[in-house]
Amino acid sequence: MSKRIYTGIGDKGKTGLLSGERVSKDHPRVEAYGTVDELITSLGVAKIYSSERIAKHIHAIQQILFYIAAELATDSDTLQDDDPILNLRRVNKDDVIGLERIADVLVEELPLLKNFVIPGGTKGSAFLHVARTVCRRAERRVISLSTEAQVNPEIVRFVNRLSDLLFVMARYENRESGEGDTLISRESD
Repeated sequence: MSKRIYTGIGDKGKTGLLSGERVSKDHPRVEAYGTVDELITSLGVAKIYSSERIAKHIHAIQQILFYIAAELATDSDTLQDDDPILNLRRVNKDDVIGLERIADVLVEELPLLKNFVIPGGTKGSAFLHVARTVCRRAERRVISLSTEAQVNPEIVRFVNRLSDLLFVMARYENRESGEGDTLISRESD
């Protein structure tokens, strides 16, 4: 058995979904799960620069995002009712509630925000802000996919809530370092 990583199968611009069909590499479904993969990766970078408390949360979130990517990489309309792929874990309302609970706890430890936050500060905070913007792009890609295919609505809710949580985590990292956030007045002065 060969250990080659390349197959050449995708050299003509097509890729395979988990559900078996071949689609263009720029198909909205590929854009959606590909951007979730990018989010998982950017969170991996944020995790290594974050506090232990935040890193543990990030690790758990990455695991859920893998399930989301798998769900997005599956066109369930093409599967038979007994296909094992249909038994993959799906994101649900409890996952969304879990993000909300983490955000609620962390935000209670932060000063009230009255100004805009300029991304930066600690390395952990800066990378969390990068992950937040990738998360927003993933949300847009999932919504684009949902205009032409059925998408679990909990995915949209999860990714939307996650971007909010990443903002709170970035602020938490800056507070933990003693630096605090770099702010800009809303009145532009």
